[in-house]
Amino acid sequence: MQKEVYIIVLNWNGKKDTLECLESLKNIDYKNYKIIVVDNNSQDGSVSEIKKKYFKTIVIENENNLGFAGGNNIGIKYATENKADYILLLNNDTTVEKIFLNELVKVGDSDKNIGLVGSKIYFYDEPNRIWFAGGKVNWLKNGGTHIGLDIIDNGQFDKKKEVDYLTGCCLLIKRELIEKIGALSEDYFLYYEDTDYSLRAQNAGYKCVYVPDSIIYHKISRSTKPGSSSYIYYHTRNGLVMAKRTGSLLNKIILHPYCLILFFKQIVKIIFFPAKRNWAFAVLKGEKDFLLGQMGKVDF
Repeated sequence: MQKEVYIIVLNWNGKKDTLECLESLKNIDYKNYKIIVVDNNSQDGSVSEIKKKYFKTIVIENENNLGFAGGNNIGIKYATENKADYILLLNNDTTVEKIFLNELVKVGDSDKNIGLVGSKIYFYDEPNRIWFAGGKVNWLKNGGTHIGLDIIDNGQFDKKKEVDYLTGCCLLIKRELIEKIGALSEDYFLYYEDTDYSLRAQNAGYKCVYVPDSIIYHKISRSTKPGSSSYIYYHTRNGLVMAKRTGSLLNKIILHPYCLILFFKQIVKIIFFPAKRNWAFAVLKGEKDFLLGQMGKVDF
């Protein structure tokens, strides 16, 4: 008998994308699954449209925008309370191949030490160009790097393998892992909560495995654009938080000298490179909030 999977799709003013995602899920070959749409207080009529077109879908409405981690954690709590075997986090701006879930569960079931499983992800508009083929942590920059990003796929990423981290864009989680290490950290609000979770899973003795036979397509972030002040801020602050919480002893020792170097680099940009001032100010704000312990959502 197939393991029961709860698929969590987080929605925030993404009616068109969410409806397309749900439509693609109708065609998958895995049968034992339920869908939870967690809505982060959308104002675009998403909820009523979803309820009308997909009446079998469980819809949970939050009174506020709880961010990626907070919103997904609502769905995770519901799924674990209902004894799901697996919980799948799936971005609303994705579409999926028919066999994607079956391949993920197959790998998850193959080894009791596998806690997290993730798909090969292509760009939605260029369905042979890689967006994600596993993740690698770059501790020199306190950030994550997508393996294969922007590369045309000629089969070079077709090997199943353990990776440093898996993206929350499509992340299959065993319930027993959640019961052992908890849900996503809501301190991040946006970005790096998936990297943090992968590292926590590995510290607890579980593997993170990339599965190339599971394929989805991603429209990339539409809520926060790369290069925007909020994008730079969250990447800066959250990368530092991740290093402090999950990095090695050496990472933690050099963290404050790293912050000092980062500070002076931004001062140089502000003084000598006017075009980069907004970027520099966002980095400095992220660094300041990290040092002061300011977590969660920050308004811009």
